[in-house]
Amino acid sequence: MNKHAKLRRFREEILGEWRGCEEPRDLNCGVHRAQEFVAAILRGLRASGAADGLDEAEVRAAWKELAGEFIARHAEPVAVKGGHLVLRVTQPAMRFHLEQMKPLLLTRIQQNLGAARIRSVKFTLG
Repeated sequence: MNKHAKLRRFREEILGEWRGCEEPRDLNCGVHRAQEFVAAILRGLRASGAADGLDEAEVRAAWKELAGEFIARHAEPVAVKGGHLVLRVTQPAMRFHLEQMKPLLLTRIQQNLGAARIRSVKFTLG
């Protein structure tokens, strides 16, 4: 073994002790190309409701129209996931009020956006 090879091996041993592990032999091991995941990502988007054709602006405009000015100020749509409309509510009291109105809200939303596109309404405080 020549002098440079001994120094390189000595350096690797010291770094391995310092890091608590040896230097990986293949730095590309476990690295995948993005194209390998595109199909899975698209399937996930379709499952989450992105393929439903629901535009965020469309949902927000419909929400203001369906909920009324007061409720729209205290609750806003944040996502549509797998047919579930998620509304962010500003106060626990408003959340309670909306839970009581849930069947009526869901009926109105389904009539406006389609029953197949929105199957339920969920609330989150925020």
